[in-house]
Amino acid sequence: MKNIVILGATGSIGTNTLDIIQRFPDQFQILGLTAKSSDEKLESLIKAFRPKVVALQDEVAAMALAQRLSKTKVEVLSGENGILAVAQLSEADLVISAIVGAAGLLPTLSAIRAKKTVAVANKEPLVMAGEIIKKEAAFNGVSILPIDSEHSAIFQVLNGERHQDIQRIILTASGGPLLRLSNDEKTQISPEVALAHPNWKMGPKISIDSATLMNKGLEIIEAKWLFDLPAGKIDVVIHPESIVHSMVEFIDRSVVAQLGLPDMRTPISYVLHYPERIPLSLPSLDLAEVGTLTFEKPDTKAFPLLTTAYAALEGGGSLPAVLNAANEEAVKAFLDKRIHFGTITKVIQQTLEAHRPNAIKTLDDVLEADRWARIEGKRWIKKDTNS
Repeated sequence: MKNIVILGATGSIGTNTLDIIQRFPDQFQILGLTAKSSDEKLESLIKAFRPKVVALQDEVAAMALAQRLSKTKVEVLSGENGILAVAQLSEADLVISAIVGAAGLLPTLSAIRAKKTVAVANKEPLVMAGEIIKKEAAFNGVSILPIDSEHSAIFQVLNGERHQDIQRIILTASGGPLLRLSNDEKTQISPEVALAHPNWKMGPKISIDSATLMNKGLEIIEAKWLFDLPAGKIDVVIHPESIVHSMVEFIDRSVVAQLGLPDMRTPISYVLHYPERIPLSLPSLDLAEVGTLTFEKPDTKAFPLLTTAYAALEGGGSLPAVLNAANEEAVKAFLDKRIHFGTITKVIQQTLEAHRPNAIKTLDDVLEADRWARIEGKRWIKKDTNS
């Protein structure tokens, strides 16, 4: 029986993880759950899965939840320290890191330092502090398993292969809901339109990242650290059907792909049961019904953030952390309807242009780059709002 901790239990990945776990009650026990502020949703999960410890980032929500659970044995923690405590639970066998954005960095590091195997669904920690996270994982002798469908695909394809035989990896991108729109058409779209992904059911932040293709840019940086590859060996191809989740080309020019329906429960099940595979009662992929799989080069004029992400990766140092923070601030402003869709790219690029890159040697260096970029990003957002 594996003891599981889920950081970000009420989000899309957390919900899908719990869907898999409830199918195998003899194999998994939920030890700890965390959420940002959804105390009522977390309470329903507590009743269903009976964790030992839970934590809410929002201290007011945590207090209200603790009062409602006062007659139970569930321990309710609060704030950042509460989240970190759940991430480090000594009995945990696997920690699912699914907190959205930069907020997932410290809990992910805490789990690694507690010598826990970590399955990462949120790409931002590795984008911000990839070198630090990899060093900590090596020092503590723990594995980092990818949940993201693209990175899970690469991980599965590389199982049993030699690293020196990799020619390149090819990340697939659906192109999101705005793939065929011109830049002028994109400028005036609403958040509701940008959130309507044609294939995947995701949270709002990642859905907007998919619409700008920043999601793929962040995945490029994450892939560099997960698979120890330079930017020149990481390619992207647009694949609107979302059936081929990613590919690896080897030095003999063989290309091996991982295929499946766009359902996150498959890669989640893979990390939960790794290194085994367990039968899932999910629909099978019917290629005859799909009919045609199409691929095209990404249009970097229509999706300039892909080029921006490559440049941040190649520049290194503090640039990826600044890229991520500026993006988070811009996406939030767009979802709040304070800026237009096209302004997301401008805010990110202007923030990067204003930044003086520096080396990342410590966690404090990462946090300072993140802090600076949020202030600078907000300044550009305010300037655009007032213009």
